[in-house]
Amino acid sequence: MSRGAPKPVDVDWGLRIDVGQRTQVVRHVLLDADADADGTARRLIGTITEPTTCIKAFLPQDVMDPWFSSAWEPTEPCYLMAVDLRPSRVHAPAGYTATVDTANGVTYVRILSADGELAACGQTGLAGTACVFDQIVTEPAHQRRGLGTMVMDTLADAAIEHGVSTGILGATVQGRALYEALGWKVLSPLNGFVYQPSPRE
Repeated sequence: MSRGAPKPVDVDWGLRIDVGQRTQVVRHVLLDADADADGTARRLIGTITEPTTCIKAFLPQDVMDPWFSSAWEPTEPCYLMAVDLRPSRVHAPAGYTATVDTANGVTYVRILSADGELAACGQTGLAGTACVFDQIVTEPAHQRRGLGTMVMDTLADAAIEHGVSTGILGATVQGRALYEALGWKVLSPLNGFVYQPSPRE
């Protein structure tokens, strides 16, 4: 929803998403994290021939490493996180203003500096009573001023206005600290590998 990709398709191993981007054409999400995850993953990996295909699972990277050959590159380690959304008092640091727009199920927040420069931004894809926080970015020149928190709080308030009660996101190692400080909880690791064969493979 957030990135305009087609709706995920239910498959034997979990979900298939036709992302359609140059750096990631298809994403497979393994939903089975029990003892058979190894066998399920290896069967899926054996069918992959298209470069930039990604396989993700809610497992530690070291558990997944043995499944993949050198033709696969690990993605940046992440964590699946969630929070019960609550209204907040959004405070804009001096010199900054926020804009909020919602279109086609996606809410966009942009934080602008006094000269109109984009300082921070983020968006949520709305889906029933849940939403996914996505593309949360603070520009380097504007970091350490509380703008990341401002983006998150503004998005949360907008989601609540749309009847959403649960927030979900995939956090990088660096982002996890910010989200935990805002009350988010880690549900599981979220790691992946992308098929990047050399020309001779």
